[in-house]
Amino acid sequence: MTEIASTTALSEAGTRGTDEVSASPPTRRVVQTIELLSRHPAEHLSLARIVRGTGMSRATAHAVLTQLTADGWTIRDADGNYCLGLGLMTVARRAEAAFPLRRLAAEAIRRLADTHRMPAFLAEREGDSIVITEVIGTPSVPWMRAGRHIPFAPPVCREFIAWAPTPARATWLAAAEPAHQPRLKLVLDAIRARGYSVERLADDSAPMLEALASLRNSPLTDPLRHRLSDMITELITIDYLPDELGDQNAVVSVAAPIFGADGDVVASLVVCPDTQLPAAQLTALAEAAITSADTVTAALRH
Repeated sequence: MTEIASTTALSEAGTRGTDEVSASPPTRRVVQTIELLSRHPAEHLSLARIVRGTGMSRATAHAVLTQLTADGWTIRDADGNYCLGLGLMTVARRAEAAFPLRRLAAEAIRRLADTHRMPAFLAEREGDSIVITEVIGTPSVPWMRAGRHIPFAPPVCREFIAWAPTPARATWLAAAEPAHQPRLKLVLDAIRARGYSVERLADDSAPMLEALASLRNSPLTDPLRHRLSDMITELITIDYLPDELGDQNAVVSVAAPIFGADGDVVASLVVCPDTQLPAAQLTALAEAAITSADTVTAALRH
């Protein structure tokens, strides 16, 4: 569990009602079906397993799959089981051409994850949120999954704002909890100087943050939501400043920025040890992440 999970949980709780009103249930069923099949690319799933995995009724799942199969997005084998079809693969290849960053970053992420034997992922800026788009390795924390949207809001996403012009930084900082703002100003300067951000979480805070974040699925009044936010604020320590590194340091993730052609941070490459690290090992891991991110930046600019 990290401060990302804690802060985004509150944001998601506050927007869930609006999203549900505007959502399209039929579209969501199609997306659920494709997502489930994509998580098992080497398997053919039975209708019963798809029903269990999506929560749809058998009749609804059958209707969705019948249409997807007719369009070539899924294949129904001789045993009545389903897998992804070539029609969807064609669409995926076309879509990939529109997102060169993911293609260019794939090898760098894999090499970083394999070399250090820990999960790594690519996070991309998309409007007012950050989206996890590529994940390599086995995630150890629930928020680290492809497709996860993280609000572009303090105290997270710091590596995306540390290099921004002064007005953009000021706007981002103004949205932070007042208690966080002085530290965040120092942290942004430190991130820009050293080239990376760190998500940290003290071991004794983890159980409490886990319990507080679990309330995101409960109906919350505005006063309770504000109180919950205050409690989480009291438990979170944002990043490390230069004089705060000790013999052992709680490190959930290390993120290095990827710059676009215009000099803006368009993504970050994130490696996730989720453990205690000596200062020297943290620095070495961060330097590896920076080198990998710089490789992607250079590829984007050519």
